[in-house]
Amino acid sequence: MASGSGRRPASSAGEAPPSRRDLVLAVIRESLAPLSVTEVAERLDIHPNTVRFHLDALLAAGAVERGSGERAGPGRPPVVYAARPGMDPAGPRNYRLLAEILTGHLAATAPDPAKAATDAGRAWGAFLAPPPVPFQEVTEEQAVGGLVTLLDGLGFRPETRSGEPPHAGRPRSDSHVSAGQPRLAGGTTHIGLRHCPFLELVDTRAQIVCPLHLGLMQGAMAAMGAPLTATRLEPFAEPDLCLAHLGPVPGDHPARPGPGPGMDRPGTPQGHTGSQGRVET
Repeated sequence: MASGSGRRPASSAGEAPPSRRDLVLAVIRESLAPLSVTEVAERLDIHPNTVRFHLDALLAAGAVERGSGERAGPGRPPVVYAARPGMDPAGPRNYRLLAEILTGHLAATAPDPAKAATDAGRAWGAFLAPPPVPFQEVTEEQAVGGLVTLLDGLGFRPETRSGEPPHAGRPRSDSHVSAGQPRLAGGTTHIGLRHCPFLELVDTRAQIVCPLHLGLMQGAMAAMGAPLTATRLEPFAEPDLCLAHLGPVPGDHPARPGPGPGMDRPGTPQGHTGSQGRVET
């Protein structure tokens, strides 16, 4: 049997006891030499099939690596397992903290945080959007379909709408905007977003998150060569829905990746991203 301690790793006071998979990994890590399935099973006093099941999962997760041990006699060498060097790729993550740090820094240091967020969204929207077919004009229906597919894959749970947008029964000082909403050829004038992938940040960083979402849609439609764009984003038009307003691409802003509708002038008022695109406050 390979050298190494045979004890089970103890949990700290107040902590949940480690799972059986954690115990298997701990035994592998503590050993001075690679271990076989039988050796791990003996040290933990569990069935070899149970050990094999957890080792397969750890192997798939990249936490351990498999090799060949030394022959003790005729036949094939035993299969042994060792911990993969480096941090555990299956360890806990805290991407929300990372998002809080980055959005907080942007809000505190950018001369115009909303514009910076929208520009970043446009760049990523252009990167994520499917490229248009060469020498083929993109119709409004195709553009809306492409945007809905992209938003769905990102977790926004989008739905297309036509006609005047709902206002959840609350008065709106800009209700004249919906009356003048352009009627597009495909009938879709709005895209409802039933979910926000960054919902936890909205309460404290809406001035970053919402412009970023608007820019994401604008950049995607520009990259697709769409004849329309997202002109503004209305957060929580309904209690469980944000509303993106669609309209034709302005003549002075041809559809293309990069800075475009509403992103061309620094120093715009809070809640606005420029003359052609804005986020409601």
